[in-house]
Amino acid sequence: MAQPLFTGTKFYPSRKIEIKPWNSKNNNKTTETQKLIDLNFIPIIIGLTVFAVHGQMRELPKDFDILSIEEKWQKKWMELEVYRFHREDKEKPPFVIDTPPPYPSGDFHMGNVLNWTYFDIVARFKRMCGYNVLFPQGWDCHGLPTEVETEEKYGIKKTDVPPAEFRKLCESFVRKYIDLMKKAIIRLGCSIDWRLEYQTMDPDYWKKTQLSFIILYDKGYIYRGTHPVNWCPRCSTAIADAEVEYESREGRLHYIRFRMKGGGSIPIATTRPELIPACVAVAVHPDDERYSEYVGGTVEVPLVGREVPIIEDEAVDPDFGTGAVMICTYGDKDDVKIVAKHGLPVIMILDEEGRLNEKAGKYKGLTVQEARKAIVEDLRSEGYLEKVESLRQEVGVCWRCKTPVEILERTQWFMKTRVLTERVEQEAYKIAWYPDHMRNRLIDWAKSLNWDWVISRQRVFATPIPIWYCAKCGEVILAKPEWLPIDPKLEKPKIDKCPKCGSTEFKPETSVLDTWFDSSITCAVHAGWPDKEDWRRFFPADVHPSGADIIRTWAYYLMVRHLALFDEKPFKACLINGMVLGTDGRKMSKSLGNYIATDEVFGKYGADATRQWAAGGGATGSDIPFRWADVEYGRRFLRKLWNAARFISINLKDFDPEVEVDVEPIDRWMLSKLERVKLKVTEALNNYQFNIAVEALRGFIWHVLCDQYIEAVKYRLYNPEVYGEESRRAAQKTLYDVLYTSIQLLAPICPHITEEIYEALFKEHKGYVSIHVSPWPKPDRERIDEEAEREGDLTIAVINAFRREKAGHRIPLNVKVDEATVYASSDWEAETVERNLEVIKGTCKIERIEVYRSEGQGREVEGYPNVKVALKV
Repeated sequence: MAQPLFTGTKFYPSRKIEIKPWNSKNNNKTTETQKLIDLNFIPIIIGLTVFAVHGQMRELPKDFDILSIEEKWQKKWMELEVYRFHREDKEKPPFVIDTPPPYPSGDFHMGNVLNWTYFDIVARFKRMCGYNVLFPQGWDCHGLPTEVETEEKYGIKKTDVPPAEFRKLCESFVRKYIDLMKKAIIRLGCSIDWRLEYQTMDPDYWKKTQLSFIILYDKGYIYRGTHPVNWCPRCSTAIADAEVEYESREGRLHYIRFRMKGGGSIPIATTRPELIPACVAVAVHPDDERYSEYVGGTVEVPLVGREVPIIEDEAVDPDFGTGAVMICTYGDKDDVKIVAKHGLPVIMILDEEGRLNEKAGKYKGLTVQEARKAIVEDLRSEGYLEKVESLRQEVGVCWRCKTPVEILERTQWFMKTRVLTERVEQEAYKIAWYPDHMRNRLIDWAKSLNWDWVISRQRVFATPIPIWYCAKCGEVILAKPEWLPIDPKLEKPKIDKCPKCGSTEFKPETSVLDTWFDSSITCAVHAGWPDKEDWRRFFPADVHPSGADIIRTWAYYLMVRHLALFDEKPFKACLINGMVLGTDGRKMSKSLGNYIATDEVFGKYGADATRQWAAGGGATGSDIPFRWADVEYGRRFLRKLWNAARFISINLKDFDPEVEVDVEPIDRWMLSKLERVKLKVTEALNNYQFNIAVEALRGFIWHVLCDQYIEAVKYRLYNPEVYGEESRRAAQKTLYDVLYTSIQLLAPICPHITEEIYEALFKEHKGYVSIHVSPWPKPDRERIDEEAEREGDLTIAVINAFRREKAGHRIPLNVKVDEATVYASSDWEAETVERNLEVIKGTCKIERIEVYRSEGQGREVEGYPNVKVALKV
């Protein structure tokens, strides 16, 4: 039968033609419906409508090689450009995903699989819902690990070669790792538009980062100052508060006597005896009566001989140690606050490599650990040390190398972020969070910050700060936007002389920008800022995916940067994923020995099974355990689906989907169940509840479609001469519609197998270039037939009871039984069974069934205690 097959797409491979629908205003306009006509069958053009001779449905092969299927479609999707974002399309509403640009470590781990599966499901779902999906992929290239690896490989220090040369060596590492990770993302089946790929180490991205610096500088958000900063001695750079992690470690509490002038002493307790040379005061709590008489006096610092004041401050915990503490510059952030509050002097005894300097006297050159050992020994030998106790303490460490962080006073570049705290909280409540409580992590973090964001780093492989200084007067020379991108270490400012003193000599800023300064403008960059005039159409991003562990970094920095730059929140919704746990229940990590490589999982089970693990492993935002059994279950589900689709393809070879048929009661039951699962899955995906969606679909396909409905219609498919051709057509029609809708619903989660089934069984009739651009099956509550479901549920329950009864009598299911009985004590149950005797008999292969409206002996029907079945054998 001929049928219309028009409306075109903008892209086709060879042997595909494009059909453009007539439009009186613009007959060159192509729709985004993305249908095609395949030249493998003959188009017959009549007027402006294209018809095709409908052929038989292809039979799926028995062999099911999911790995080959996935490889095939990953290549074809790239060729077809199925996932292309059309910036010029103003008919479809845009949906923008602020895809995380990962650090290119070369290792796309199971945590990444979880993350990318989440937002790829979102991209695919929204694309099918009619959105013009902007799904880019970038790479957050800069970072210390690459510098360290480069130094190790070439046996050099970054200071041994010119910065530009060292940068090129770093870039070669990054490109190699990007290639590895890109292959893994493609292997997972992500529907990214790779035309939009970018790397933060490229000069074009520098330009954007540097431009944002200039704008914020001109707005007064960026300043240079000498302040205490978190410092990593291993990385030799300042780091932000968000880059400090806290670990519980075993420490020692030292009780040390500070002698007072005129006799007596005050015992203090400290975990940092190595900082005694930097002690500038002893502090006690104002309400601590033990020391109130000493406040205002002085004590002598042991081993140093310097007198320091005894002060009172509410920050001191009277229950910790002796209740008296030494204030050093700097042991922790409390020291910083107290020093500033009381106007105490600053004595910096640590250098940038974590060694004591000349201000530490004879301890100069020692590491922190060496100095601690030496000073404790001297305190003991000179009678100052009373005792030492063990204690568990929270130690601030660098999030990259886990080295304990020191606080040094250094000249750095900062961004004013604390002034935005109130605005961050306000905007956080305008954002939808999944799960909702994750909003509090952002707000609590913003409120906890005591310092502005230190944005400068003492590294090489990073975006240059576009600043020079006049060699004579020190005037800051800020680059102009038209100079960008620029590296001050390689180029001079494009001015003739210093605007302040007229000098022609300039010094470049040698520090570089924090890596987060690059990645904290992604929402605007993805939208097209600053190059596209219409970038505001795609901003804020519709969803920002983030890990629970980086809300304080990426989500926070995105928020403050976009608020400061554009006075607008960066995203409308925030989708949070948790950690992946190893088989031992701990966070998956190579160091813990519970690491599973993605190549191993993909190679054994493929992407679609792995995606099911990610989607179904737990509630959004929760930690997800990795279990091989979960991935194996996913593969078994794919085999079940394939077998069902193959069965349908065999039994629908002569089926014409255009023929109208009257469905039977069990068909209406099936279609109502389908409508219900459409509603549940659509609602779940709209709310980012991936586990609910995947479990609803697997339960429906595996049990309702395969175990129940297909078994209940086989007799109609196999015996049309007995039950009628119309009955067979009704079963075919139901199977056709249910399978097509089922693979549409499953497509965002399992894109490969659904595409394979679609191409083989439905593409010729439906006409879409890919199932992933077919329209999402819109649920309709009015199509849910409560009475049909109620009646069908009982019918299926009776069928299951008879099948169990046959198994109990060791009668094969395909062996006919002459006679059986159903006892139903209620009128409705008895009448329902009577109305559906044909399907019960046909499915269970029973020649004759007697229905009695009374109680009787037999197997109870599950869920219906008033109904029993019995075989007469």
